[in-house]
Amino acid sequence: MRKAHLLRLLVIAMAVLGLAACGKKEEAPPSPAQAPAPPPAQEVVAKIGLAAPLTGPQAHIGQDIKNGAQLAIDDLNARGVEIGGKRVKFELVAEDDEANPTKATTVAQKLVDSGVVAVVGHFNSGASIPASKIYSDAGIPQISPSSTNPKYTQQGFKTTFRVVAHDDQQGPVDAKFAVEKLGAKRIAVIDDSTAYGQGLADAFAATAKRLGAEIVAREHTTDKDTDFKAILTRIKGKNPDLVFFGGIDPQAGPMKKQMAELGIKAQLMGGDGMQTPNFIKLAGEAAEGAMASIPGLPKDKMPGGKEFLERFKQKFGVEVELFAPMAYDAVMVFADAMKRAGSTDPAKFLPEVGKTQYQGVIGPIAFDEKGDLKDGPITIYIVKNGQWEPLETVTPGDSPDKQAQAPAPPPAAAGTAKK
Repeated sequence: MRKAHLLRLLVIAMAVLGLAACGKKEEAPPSPAQAPAPPPAQEVVAKIGLAAPLTGPQAHIGQDIKNGAQLAIDDLNARGVEIGGKRVKFELVAEDDEANPTKATTVAQKLVDSGVVAVVGHFNSGASIPASKIYSDAGIPQISPSSTNPKYTQQGFKTTFRVVAHDDQQGPVDAKFAVEKLGAKRIAVIDDSTAYGQGLADAFAATAKRLGAEIVAREHTTDKDTDFKAILTRIKGKNPDLVFFGGIDPQAGPMKKQMAELGIKAQLMGGDGMQTPNFIKLAGEAAEGAMASIPGLPKDKMPGGKEFLERFKQKFGVEVELFAPMAYDAVMVFADAMKRAGSTDPAKFLPEVGKTQYQGVIGPIAFDEKGDLKDGPITIYIVKNGQWEPLETVTPGDSPDKQAQAPAPPPAAAGTAKK
């Protein structure tokens, strides 16, 4: 009996201890240190291609574009962008196309093979057009920050976009200004035989003739020449009011200087390729009074312009040359399309690029059915006291009445075509 009693007491004690242990386990709060940590967001890399001339006479413009794109890449990475639940690290893969159409196709294939999901570039229309088929075949969207030849977006590709007005918009704006504001009646036209230069010059000449001006000379050079005295001597004999040049600053600068040396009093006017600080540097004092148009608002009048200009100079130690704001926005448009698609896969975010409604540094960005920028403004500048100063901004498609409200240009410098 005594043993049975002791056994019952032992069983009861063990049961009590067991219940106490169970109760203690249930009541113990979970230790924060032991709480399972949320799984880290998976990181993916989105490579953005960049193609522009990074060596040669146009390298200053190519580097400007590269810096603009790099600033956007750095901003995105600093923000810590997540797309489709994954942290995205953006990388810029830059290639030098040397402003050469053949090299541009090699560069395009190299970018595709490297796994880029989108491309900012190229600078030159002559490079963007042949390269665009390679990007199209690979299903990779391409936004040019600068190529203005209309053919670039008229090839039927779903992958080609640009964030600047094209030549069929810029050329007529220039011609209208030359004929109606400057009073030019006799005009000589030169181009550099590139897709950009010839396309812009043709668009200018067609509108100038339609407005009643006479094209007294039509000359061609190349984007490598720097001696234009033979061409200019022939032109001088035609006694033009204005010389229009379709080309880039490495040719436009020496051309303006040689015009002065030959005593040619006609105004020199061009497009965005010569609206650079480098043109003024190359032309020297002869640059005074030269005019050029560029797609976009004046940089300090862009919605995000002042902040962009300051941050750009702080980061790179140089002023914006030409198309850096456009390159910055091109990267941001890609990132915006990726967010809306929830994917960095170009097959998934490409359709979203065409639906873009983005407020960029340069202003509102949306594309038409071809990939051209909708309502892209164009600003005309004049060199005054060694600086480019804006004269007026026109949005293609504005009514004639609205365009007529643009302020008149200041009195023309000595030797201009105003009569």
